[in-house]
Amino acid sequence: MQVLITIAIILGVIIAYVLINSFRLKKAVTGLTQEEFIKGYRKAQLIDLREPKEFEAGHILGARNVPMTQMKQRHKEIRPDLPVYLYCQNTGRSARAALMLKKKGYNQIYQLQGGFKTWTGKVKSKA
Repeated sequence: MQVLITIAIILGVIIAYVLINSFRLKKAVTGLTQEEFIKGYRKAQLIDLREPKEFEAGHILGARNVPMTQMKQRHKEIRPDLPVYLYCQNTGRSARAALMLKKKGYNQIYQLQGGFKTWTGKVKSKA
């Protein structure tokens, strides 16, 4: 019986953590479909959060590479007064970057739903 109570408490904590993070993410970033993303990203700061090798293999035309691993040091390169359009391979890194930028005072933060793996628009690569 004690084991079941412990498991229930652990599950409750995990569920609460997931719900709180989901709520924080919804307040920090607006998810956009590819069509919505295309309509606005040319008037915004388009940031690819993937690592340089991923970026060089192919990225959205006009994107600037600021890897998530460098975001804490480089976030000041991104202007807080302009919209920020983020994307990564899926959406994990862009979600974490959005939360970090929101804490730093950025308000117009958008992310590509599904990430680069779902992108069917124009792509530029070094190859």
